[in-house]
Order: sequence, then structure tokens, then C-alpha cells
Amino acid sequence: MKLASRTTRITPSPTLQLSATVKALVAQGQRVFDFTAGEPSFDSPEVAKDAAYAAIRSGFTKYTAVTGIDDLKDAIIEKFQRDQGLTYSRSQILVSCGAKHTLFNLALALFETGDEVIIPTPYWVSYPEQILVADAKPVFLPTSESSGYAIDLKALEATVTDRTKAIILNSPCNPTGSMYDRQTLEDIAKLALQHDILIISDEIYEKMIYDQHRHHSIASLGPDIARNTIIVNGVSKTYSMTGWRIGYAAGPDPLIKAMGDIQSQSTSNPTSIAQKAAIGALRGGDAFIQHMVKELDIRRKAIVAGLNRITGIHCPMPSGAFYAFPDIARLLGRRFQGQSLATPFALANFFLKEAQVACVPGEPFGSPTHLRFSYTGTLEVIEEGLQHLAEGVARLE
Repeated sequence: MKLASRTTRITPSPTLQLSATVKALVAQGQRVFDFTAGEPSFDSPEVAKDAAYAAIRSGFTKYTAVTGIDDLKDAIIEKFQRDQGLTYSRSQILVSCGAKHTLFNLALALFETGDEVIIPTPYWVSYPEQILVADAKPVFLPTSESSGYAIDLKALEATVTDRTKAIILNSPCNPTGSMYDRQTLEDIAKLALQHDILIISDEIYEKMIYDQHRHHSIASLGPDIARNTIIVNGVSKTYSMTGWRIGYAAGPDPLIKAMGDIQSQSTSNPTSIAQKAAIGALRGGDAFIQHMVKELDIRRKAIVAGLNRITGIHCPMPSGAFYAFPDIARLLGRRFQGQSLATPFALANFFLKEAQVACVPGEPFGSPTHLRFSYTGTLEVIEEGLQHLAEGVARLE
């Protein structure tokens, strides 16, 4: 059997693979301190569950419109108007089976051979893989921890070519937790309009921000850039509803229609029950968000302080999301039982096997000197896991 060539251009999601490995170890009776999960540990809000129960009881269990039910589209439209002052019509909204599905629809609808897509590094692991599936080329724009992972506008402009189709922005960012300020977004918007480049704004972590930082959507900076931007979001992170699989996009009518056409021939509609649950969350979940972010802030401070107490690890304080992204360059090349641990992959494997600490290596995010730790677990798990991590580091030669 000869597989399609596109299968040779992509790799499985390393975060999902690691999570599966951790679950298998736990099922075998091993204790693992899991910092890999890209999902909050909190239960979904009651308003979402109540809406789902009502949907089941009323028999709302059949196919829906492919692109999402009107009531959910209206709730999403209300959300954009309320939070960003943006106005969309139903034809500009697409509801999909999670934000990853939204991005996949987008890649297939927009990119083709010869297109280039600029991705600031570090980046979420699926961005380049989905671009490759669409036969396009990911072009990486390096950023650095020393500048807070800010985009250098001169470097960005130097990266643009006549083949540049889009720029992906993710603020707050997975894996760094960094955010773009308004001035940076204004400069990017000006550049994008000059070169007719689409902005893909992944805002899935927009509500998870700390220390009085403010999230800015680039689409809110004016009608011209709004018409040149597609926003990707969902209920997975904000409302701890990862398993419900509801993501959505807002953008230009022709692109949304094309994405919907692709969805009609792949998954068809998102789950009817989950759509009703998403309406409940969007219209009644504000108190849930406030509580969750308050708790995550405590865990954020605990994990960053704990990581920085370990010799050889340096971790900046993230402004948003729920990930710490420590620099472990000083640990690279250390040895254990005569074997050199020269990469984040090797270190992550060592910590899992020898310290029962599961974290994600930096390479799939575009960094050869970092590890990613999710701090969504309980404070007790974080503190005990960090102790095991410190003991593991102490065993290195």
C-alpha cells in the first residue's frame, strides 16, 4: 500500500502522545506528576451541563445545520460585540468540532502549493503541521525570551515575500504565555494591509490573563484590519470544556463559506448537545471564568517560583494561558548513568522515567532549549511534582 505523500510531511501531536503515555502509566498503577495537559482540570460550568441535559431531555439529538445552529452563532456574535466591540453576521461565523478543527478547515480552504505562512516562534505544535497538510510552507519568525517573545517588526517585514499568504498570531501564546501589546498589533496590522496578508488570530486563551494585562484582538483595531482577519476561538479553554469539542471562527464571508463547505464533506455539524452546552457557557459562564482564572493565578505563581528555585532552570512569569515555559539550556549536556542528555526530548524522557514528572519538550514548539509545563493541576500536585523534579535534577552529573 502506498500512502499519500502528505502523510510523510507531518508528525503526530507530541502533546497528545505524551498525555496518552502518562495515562497508560497511571493505568498500570504508576504515580505520575502530569504537567503535559493542554486543558484545565476544572469541571465544566453547571450552566453548560444544564443546557446539555435540557437538550438531551428535549430530544435535541439529531443533525443540525453544518456550520452550527443559529442560536449558538448569535451567542458567539454577542460575545464578539461584548468583548471586542466587533460586529459579525451569522454568515461570518463557523462552528466546528474544536478550535483545532477550525484551524484545519481554514488551512484547507486557504492554503495551497507555493503559499507561505509566517509563524512566530515558539508556536503551538499543530500550526506548521496543518500548513504542511495543505501543501503550503510554514515560515518561522524567531522571537526571544529576553524580549518577552515580542515580534520584531523589521524582522517580520524581512520575512514577507510575494508568496506570503497569512500570519498566525496567538495571544496569549501556547507555549510561552506571552501576549502582544496594542502597539505591536497596530504595526502588524499596518504591515498586513500593505502587503494584503491575512491575519489568523488564535484567541483561544483570551480570558486567561493575569496581572492586569489586557487582551487585544487585532480585528478590533479598525474596519480594514477586521476585514483582513479571521479570529479562531472556542469554549475548550475558557470554560474547561475540552471534551465538548466546540470551536468557532469569525471572518470574511467567502472564507467562512469555503471552510463550511469543507466541513460539510468531513465532519458535518458539531455535536448538537455540545452546541447547546456552548450557548449556556457563552451566555452564563462569566462567574466560572473569574473563579478559574483566580485559581490558575495561584498555581501560576507557585510553579514559576518553584521552577526558579531549581538550579539550572530559569522561568519567566507568563502573562496569560496556563503554561510555564522554562529555559533549561544549562541542564543540556548533563549526564545520567553515563548518558548525555543533550536535548529537551532527552531531558523530558529522563524526568518521566526517573522523577515521575511528565512535561513536554520544547522542540515541537520550535525551541531547542525549553520545556513546557502546564499548571492546571492542583496546587498539591504542582508542589509535589516540583519536588520530584528538583530531586531528578540533583541526580544529574
